[in-house]
Amino acid sequence: MQSSNRKNLLILAFTLVVVTLGFGVVMPIIPFYMEQLGAGGTELGLLVASYAVMRLIFGPIWGSLSDRVGRKPILMIGVLGYGITMVGFGLATQLWMMFAARILAGVLSSATAPTTMAYISDSTSEEDRGGGMGILGAAGGLGAIFGPAMGGLLAERSLSFPFFVAGGMSVLALILIILLLPESLPQSDRSPRITNQPIFDLRSWWKALYSPIGSLLVLVFLVTGGLMIFYGILGLYALERFGYGTSEVGVIFTILGLVSAIGQGLLVGPLTKRFGDPAVIKVGFLFSAVSLLTVMLADQYVSLLITIGFFSLANALLIPSITSLTSKRATLSQGVTMGLSNSFVSLGRIFGPMLGGLVFDMHWGLPFVSASFVMLIGFFASLRWVKETRKTQPVA
Repeated sequence: MQSSNRKNLLILAFTLVVVTLGFGVVMPIIPFYMEQLGAGGTELGLLVASYAVMRLIFGPIWGSLSDRVGRKPILMIGVLGYGITMVGFGLATQLWMMFAARILAGVLSSATAPTTMAYISDSTSEEDRGGGMGILGAAGGLGAIFGPAMGGLLAERSLSFPFFVAGGMSVLALILIILLLPESLPQSDRSPRITNQPIFDLRSWWKALYSPIGSLLVLVFLVTGGLMIFYGILGLYALERFGYGTSEVGVIFTILGLVSAIGQGLLVGPLTKRFGDPAVIKVGFLFSAVSLLTVMLADQYVSLLITIGFFSLANALLIPSITSLTSKRATLSQGVTMGLSNSFVSLGRIFGPMLGGLVFDMHWGLPFVSASFVMLIGFFASLRWVKETRKTQPVA
């Protein structure tokens, strides 16, 4: 990779770290804001889901717009908007202000990931592209892992302070983009207008459910929804049941992300090679269901961290294995197949937090029971649906 491309990649990686740090910073602190404003699990679930809804809607729009006006302007809008919404969240004193800031964050931050990926596609050779995408993925993972710990520690000073720090980091990323990042999409390669493709092609989603990958799309929805039932209320659970502070809650989220990254990075590959995707999927669902109940039974901080670690490890086996099997069963092109899979992941991120917040207000244990039940549905469904199949040759 040329030195100029390496410099550009580092700037893009830093940008993704900043944006994903912001997501990580928010999760352990939101419950404390909710408590101050007298809100509960239902409002928390809606707040988390609203962010996912906006990303699902606006991600394709930003990607299409970057094809028309170039990558750099869209990146600048995304990073600037992200910084403004972080500061706005820190200044929020009413519930509607939190929702406004979070919704706007979903709208604007959704510009960064697809545009950075498109930038790499524009500016790297095919042989270097995989490495570039991997670095961006690792950068996003770093932000998601260390964001909660940073947010929890900084919030010891004040609940709003982490948001101001995140906003300041976005200013630094914006300056780097303006001064050092060249445009990657030449004027001659830009689309003359935004494509007329629908944002949500519901008919294609429905058809996909009856295709060879339909059962796997249902499974990816179940695993994401089950995870988000648990993930969306975890901070509020730690606060209301145990009275933990922001630093303890931040560590909980960091353990969740760190163990998941280790599991996906080190275990999934060897396990799927040894036992096959179907076996790993079934074990992942079963152990996720059981470990969620052990989290509910944990009554001390150390046991809570250990049980959350076990759940995170079991859950980490699922998405990569399901995605791998989906690609092998694909009868459409890989790009279309992965796009469909990501759409069902997004649906899980929307419905999971809403259900988790709703049942949390009934009883603190119900989100764990509900998430475990969803994982059990996934397990029994996988027994019926997931079998080794010959790889189908994709068509364009």
